Amino acid sequence: MKRNFIIRTTILVVLAVVTIAGLSYYFITENGKKYEVEKVNQYNYFVLKSGDKTGVIDRTSNIIIDAKYDDVKIPNPENPIFVCYQDGKTVILNEQKQEILTEYENIEPIQLKNITSDLMYEKSVFKYQKDGKFGLVNFEGKKITNPIYESIEGLPYKEGELLIKQDGKFGVINIKGNELIKNEYDSISVDGYYSPDNGYKYAGYIVSNTTNEGYRYGYLNYKRKLLLKPEYNQLSRFIDINDDENAYILASKNGRYGVLKNEEQLITNEYQSIEYDESNNIFTIELSKKYGVSNLEGKIIVPAEYKQIDITGIYLYARNDQGVTVYNTDGTQANIDTNIAILNTSNEKYRIRIDNKDGTKYGVIGKNGEQIIEEQYNYIEYLYDNYFIASNRNSKLGIIDDKNNIKVEIENDSLQKIDGTDVVEATIANGNIKRLYSKDMTKICEMSNANIENKNEYIKISNGEEIKYFDKQGKELKNTEVYPNNTLFAKKIDNKWGFTDKNGNIVVEEKYDKVTEFNNYGYASVQKDGKWGVINSKGEEILKPTYVLSNNIEPTFIGKYYQVIYGFGEIYYTDKQ
Repeated sequence: MKRNFIIRTTILVVLAVVTIAGLSYYFITENGKKYEVEKVNQYNYFVLKSGDKTGVIDRTSNIIIDAKYDDVKIPNPENPIFVCYQDGKTVILNEQKQEILTEYENIEPIQLKNITSDLMYEKSVFKYQKDGKFGLVNFEGKKITNPIYESIEGLPYKEGELLIKQDGKFGVINIKGNELIKNEYDSISVDGYYSPDNGYKYAGYIVSNTTNEGYRYGYLNYKRKLLLKPEYNQLSRFIDINDDENAYILASKNGRYGVLKNEEQLITNEYQSIEYDESNNIFTIELSKKYGVSNLEGKIIVPAEYKQIDITGIYLYARNDQGVTVYNTDGTQANIDTNIAILNTSNEKYRIRIDNKDGTKYGVIGKNGEQIIEEQYNYIEYLYDNYFIASNRNSKLGIIDDKNNIKVEIENDSLQKIDGTDVVEATIANGNIKRLYSKDMTKICEMSNANIENKNEYIKISNGEEIKYFDKQGKELKNTEVYPNNTLFAKKIDNKWGFTDKNGNIVVEEKYDKVTEFNNYGYASVQKDGKWGVINSKGEEILKPTYVLSNNIEPTFIGKYYQVIYGFGEIYYTDKQ
């Protein structure tokens, strides 16, 4: 179906989720306040890269395994078990550098796939091989399964579940070796359904078998109950429908599409195409090149007799040779000018009204249609409370309230509410100026060439010359509040950085051009004459500034070793620049 929107705008407003990919956190509490600490603080072991050789260091930078191997994998960084590769051979070493699990052949860690995790591997089991077949063994050497499988792989999105192949067919077992899905399919994949509260817990399984007519697909729910036998030509789940317990499935037979809710047929398999509109919870359907609309229960609310249906906000614009008929999203006809579009917001008090009669103009109306802000802006988007992002004809952005008062000047190139906070970030490209505003739109910070990090309990803004911290409401915090477990804290005096104790007494003299606060391993990075080095928690310079690291505002060191990230998010520490 052709899905052209009536109203178009060229302005991109980013209401971004500000996160740091790949990191996760645990929490500590002091004096009634909760503070964030990177989960990596729990780790004891890290892969070391020295030249083209690899070894292992611990969290105090002691060498555990000499850097003499082609590669090393640490399946669980809290557990001193290391998989070392050298000249095509694999050995498993413990912390004492002793070879273990020697009774098993070709041991390999099992890689996680499509998992949002700080670990890359199943953290308690290996697979091993004997006579061309695979089995499972735990880190203590206890055999979990005999070598009876043609293959064992991680199952995408499902940590703790393994895709196995036995007797030419695929099934699923868990890391205890228990059968979850019988090996009777030619393929098994996970539907990818994700919910913010439960992750992939409620994701189901798409299975297939080969017939004389090609692949046929079926479906098992998250409880691994077979809902649909493998008899469909194509099958996929509508992962944007927010329903953990029920799976809405698009399925086709003989080139015709329908929709099922679990086993229940909502829309019969007679349509050329079916598309889901997330904002209105409706399906657009195509039958003989004519289009209509169904609701989420499968009821046809707009008959499939139109050449085109455009969905804009809360209205459906159905077009045929006789003109345009406008429908509400419940299928009733709407009495509205076709040049007008109305968009819902997350606040039922407000709707965005777009007038396209003489150039596209945006305004705001109430839920009963009363005018709140006249259509005078090139763009409006609801922010929170009674605030809106607004754009002028120069595509600059600012913030107005529901009285049309300008709260943040319309001069910014981007605006975003920092996710999980009441703080707004604004950017002016000319000069790369960052500004932060509190919930009441008071400017709390302005900094050029700044980097902003959104932590779970605070916001950090820095540019190498200046560092500031704010809580989620925009109140400025001292570094002693942000890092309550540290003994030394960064302090700038006369354009040079040093470190003080909690009482403000100077411990490390102000001689550095840039510094970081101490990390969770007890090290801080210091820069002098454009080169980075490291001091320990006693203030001792354990690595003189030797690293030249371009485009790194705050490098991470463990002792003298610098963190680098390769490939699939693999983190190494290196003693080389």
